[in-house]
Amino acid sequence: MKHENTLARLKKAHGQLGGIIRMVEDESYCIDIVNQIAAVRGALDSSALIILENHINSCVKRSMEEGDSSEIVEELMKTLKKYVK
Repeated sequence: MKHENTLARLKKAHGQLGGIIRMVEDESYCIDIVNQIAAVRGALDSSALIILENHINSCVKRSMEEGDSSEIVEELMKTLKKYVK
């Protein structure tokens, strides 16, 4: 599975995180820092959803077709529960 789109999003988030660190070091305005943190969280959430969608459409689908889905569904549910906390 190709992840070019996800990789681009993660690299962008990585750059944004570096900017946030510099903002904190420079003692930038707190609200500006929090807004940038929210932007990074949004980028990470979008990346996670894309990865999950790809996982469902490939790994989960393949396991279901092979009749061996209980373990992968359990793994998916554990991951989703962690994510929505």
